[in-house]
Amino acid sequence: MTSTPHAPRPELSLSTSLDEGGVLIVGITAGPDSTPELSGSPGIGDELAADLVARLAAVGAKGKAEELTRIPAPESLPVASVLAVGLGKVGDVTAEQVRKSAGVASRALSGVESATSTLGSFDLGAAAEGHYLGAYTFTAYKSVKSAPKPGEGPLAKVTLLVSDVDAEATATLSRSAAIAAAVATARDFVNTPPSHLYPAEFAQRAADLALAEGLSVEVLDERALESGGYGGIIGVGKGSSRPPRLVRLSYSGGATNAAKVALVGKGVTFDTGGISIKPAANMENMTSDMGGAAAVVATVVLAAKLRLPIDVIATVPMAENMPSSTAQRPGDVLTQYGGTTVEVINTDAEGRLILADAIVRACEDEPDYLIETSTLTGAQLVALGNRTPGVMGTEEFRDRIARVSQEVGENAWPMPLPAELRKDLDSKVADLANVSNHRFGGMLVAGIYLREFVADGVQWAHIDIAGPAYNTSGPFGYIGKGGTGVPVRTMIAVLEDIAHS
Repeated sequence: MTSTPHAPRPELSLSTSLDEGGVLIVGITAGPDSTPELSGSPGIGDELAADLVARLAAVGAKGKAEELTRIPAPESLPVASVLAVGLGKVGDVTAEQVRKSAGVASRALSGVESATSTLGSFDLGAAAEGHYLGAYTFTAYKSVKSAPKPGEGPLAKVTLLVSDVDAEATATLSRSAAIAAAVATARDFVNTPPSHLYPAEFAQRAADLALAEGLSVEVLDERALESGGYGGIIGVGKGSSRPPRLVRLSYSGGATNAAKVALVGKGVTFDTGGISIKPAANMENMTSDMGGAAAVVATVVLAAKLRLPIDVIATVPMAENMPSSTAQRPGDVLTQYGGTTVEVINTDAEGRLILADAIVRACEDEPDYLIETSTLTGAQLVALGNRTPGVMGTEEFRDRIARVSQEVGENAWPMPLPAELRKDLDSKVADLANVSNHRFGGMLVAGIYLREFVADGVQWAHIDIAGPAYNTSGPFGYIGKGGTGVPVRTMIAVLEDIAHS
């Protein structure tokens, strides 16, 4: 087994006064006359705020969302410089905008050791998450020659100014830092190359994280999967020299009559498409095809860190989809866990095969709710683009997840499961085909396939993150290139919503 590299983690702290040195980050808004506005905040009185506004306006700052302006610090400040970041129009500042602006500021301060931020005066939790995630970089596999030199690395420490370091502020920072760290963990998994994160290694790293938080862990290897009848996982993984795994991580909140939530995430550590091979262009991005599994592992561990009063069981199938003389073929029939036979028309529709096994196993635990997530279909990008997850499932629960996701800034959107699409999955030789015979509604067809395996009475939803899990374009907000950690924040917010409802 290899070691477990991860990105540097920034240190977050609270203070009622400015620290000496470093950079002061101030949030400015856009006034009605296109001039910046800065209200007084802890550590910065009204007089100093007015002085800073005048200096910023003199160099063209307007307070537009995520606009950056850096100026030398006035002599009255114990810092070297001031970085102003825009929050948009006065009165329209949302938590997500605070998160984005904090992320932009942290990214801009690469090479700076420490900074003090006033953004917590708008929303402490959002500012903490944004600063933490904006500072994220992943350089674990860069050699000494190309790794960041001293003074070039990511922002290492952010102090958030508050009026009082009381229990409420401390709890808010602790929760937000834990959430951001979980997102970073999911990003680390996704950003780790498939040469180093194959099913057995992924399973070991997931188990190590879970055991460190006191979770129960079960790992099924290829022999146990074969004897247990997990035909989907075995079928997808049989073309690879690196055999599949199924990981089960269980957390009990200890509450009487606690709700039980099952989490399932797709863990294809690399997806060539198998015999139905993908085009070579951009195939390297398929290192992200385990983004759902990464998010699920990070979320169940986070639930334990936050001591949520619910029970959460994660069932995580892991496989590598490769073409070889042992790979499954188009036209093969496999038997999913639980007995449903499936004609494999397209070996590149592999995620639903491993998920179906995991869904049936998860439902044996008799959960009240089942949340799945995966980089399920390219059709998600066609329908919703690169940044908007699609949510399918039981209508009430689907809409609840979409609402919560929009509240936390991951912006999932509810999608239908039209009844007329079900017949397109009929097979001439098996119970089901794994794809339809046309290209229309591909995300919805995949959702309908998965629904076939959900037990009656379980509130169920699938979050398709094919685009949002991995950013192939330039950085934006608190998102850098590569793994994004979506939808960790959605899932933990849903778990909290369930726990406290």
